[in-house]
Amino acid sequence: MSVKESEPAATRVPCDHVVFTDLDGREGVLVDLNTKKYYQLNETASLIWRGLEQRFPLRQIAMEMTEHYDVTLERATSSIEAALRHFEAQKLLVSADRG
Repeated sequence: MSVKESEPAATRVPCDHVVFTDLDGREGVLVDLNTKKYYQLNETASLIWRGLEQRFPLRQIAMEMTEHYDVTLERATSSIEAALRHFEAQKLLVSADRG
């Protein structure tokens, strides 16, 4: 993936107290060092998390999803929004300007 200048970077990024471990190039695990909770991420959630770590625009993450999976851009965007809500509910993300 390459960042396009015209697209804004992700507005939310992983918190410093959250560690991501890639298990097999597909799935991964998040560990919240503050709460000691861990979260197993499937292939799609791992793709989203890696994009957030690299501060890719959400549209770019969605485009990568359409390249890897048989989904429309709209469905990919919807999946990303759902994942972001879950990550935010668990306090795993912070505003990019504070990150």
